[in-house]
Amino acid sequence: MSIDIETAAKVAKLARIRVEADELPALAQEFNTILGFIAQLSEVDVDGVEPMTSVTPMRLARREDVVTDGDQQGKILSNAPDAREGFFAVPKVVE
Repeated sequence: MSIDIETAAKVAKLARIRVEADELPALAQEFNTILGFIAQLSEVDVDGVEPMTSVTPMRLARREDVVTDGDQQGKILSNAPDAREGFFAVPKVVE
Protein backbone atom coordinates (compact mmCIF):
# COMPACT_ATOMS: atom_id res chain seq x y z
CA MET A 1 0.00 0.00 0.00
CA SER A 2 1.28 3.41 -0.91
CA ILE A 3 0.08 6.73 0.48
CA ASP A 4 -0.02 9.61 -1.99
CA ILE A 5 -0.13 13.32 -1.20
CA GLU A 6 -3.94 13.50 -1.50
CA THR A 7 -4.39 10.64 0.98
CA ALA A 8 -1.91 12.25 3.38
CA ALA A 9 -3.94 15.48 3.19
CA LYS A 10 -7.15 13.55 3.97
CA VAL A 11 -5.53 11.81 6.94
CA ALA A 12 -4.25 15.13 8.27
CA LYS A 13 -7.72 16.64 7.92
CA LEU A 14 -9.35 13.68 9.69
CA ALA A 15 -6.78 13.95 12.48
CA ARG A 16 -7.42 17.71 12.61
CA ILE A 17 -3.76 18.44 12.08
CA ARG A 18 -2.84 21.50 10.05
CA VAL A 19 -0.26 20.54 7.45
CA GLU A 20 0.98 23.08 4.94
CA ALA A 21 0.92 22.04 1.27
CA ASP A 22 4.73 22.04 1.03
CA GLU A 23 4.93 19.58 3.97
CA LEU A 24 2.52 17.02 2.46
CA PRO A 25 5.14 15.09 0.43
CA ALA A 26 7.24 14.54 3.57
CA LEU A 27 4.14 13.44 5.50
CA ALA A 28 3.18 11.00 2.75
CA GLN A 29 6.72 9.59 2.79
CA GLU A 30 6.57 9.21 6.58
CA PHE A 31 3.26 7.35 6.29
CA ASN A 32 4.80 5.05 3.68
CA THR A 33 7.78 4.38 5.96
CA ILE A 34 5.43 3.46 8.82
CA LEU A 35 3.36 1.19 6.56
CA GLY A 36 6.58 -0.46 5.34
CA PHE A 37 7.58 -1.19 8.93
CA ILE A 38 4.12 -2.66 9.63
CA ALA A 39 4.48 -4.87 6.55
CA GLN A 40 7.83 -6.06 7.91
CA LEU A 41 6.23 -6.92 11.24
CA SER A 42 3.52 -8.90 9.44
CA GLU A 43 6.19 -11.25 8.07
CA VAL A 44 7.30 -12.36 11.55
CA ASP A 45 6.09 -15.83 12.55
CA VAL A 46 4.43 -15.51 15.97
CA ASP A 47 2.69 -18.88 16.11
CA GLY A 48 2.89 -20.30 19.60
CA VAL A 49 4.18 -17.06 21.15
CA GLU A 50 2.25 -16.04 24.26
CA PRO A 51 1.15 -12.38 24.55
CA MET A 52 3.25 -10.38 27.01
CA THR A 53 2.58 -7.43 29.29
CA SER A 54 6.29 -6.73 29.66
CA VAL A 55 9.62 -7.90 28.28
CA THR A 56 10.35 -9.46 31.66
CA PRO A 57 7.96 -12.09 33.00
CA MET A 58 5.94 -10.63 35.85
CA ARG A 59 2.43 -10.63 37.24
CA LEU A 60 0.48 -7.43 37.29
CA ALA A 61 -0.13 -6.00 40.74
CA ARG A 62 -3.59 -6.88 41.99
CA ARG A 63 -5.72 -5.58 44.82
CA GLU A 64 -8.95 -6.60 46.48
CA ASP A 65 -11.98 -5.20 44.72
CA VAL A 66 -13.80 -3.64 47.66
CA VAL A 67 -15.93 -0.53 48.05
CA THR A 68 -14.08 1.94 50.27
CA ASP A 69 -16.35 4.99 50.29
CA GLY A 70 -19.64 4.04 48.68
CA ASP A 71 -23.21 4.77 49.73
CA GLN A 72 -23.15 8.37 48.47
CA GLN A 73 -26.03 8.12 46.02
CA GLY A 74 -27.90 11.02 47.62
CA LYS A 75 -24.89 13.36 47.47
CA ILE A 76 -24.19 12.49 43.86
CA LEU A 77 -27.78 12.83 42.69
CA SER A 78 -28.15 16.17 44.50
CA ASN A 79 -26.11 17.71 41.63
CA ALA A 80 -28.42 16.32 38.95
CA PRO A 81 -30.89 18.69 37.31
CA ASP A 82 -33.34 15.77 37.08
CA ALA A 83 -33.06 12.57 39.13
CA ARG A 84 -35.73 9.86 39.26
CA GLU A 85 -35.84 6.60 41.20
CA GLY A 86 -32.17 6.86 42.16
CA PHE A 87 -30.84 7.57 38.65
CA PHE A 88 -29.87 10.57 36.53
CA ALA A 89 -32.78 11.38 34.22
CA VAL A 90 -31.96 12.64 30.72
CA PRO A 91 -34.17 13.66 27.80
CA LYS A 92 -34.96 10.98 25.24
CA VAL A 93 -32.77 11.52 22.17
CA VAL A 94 -33.53 8.39 20.12
CA GLU A 95 -37.01 7.73 18.81
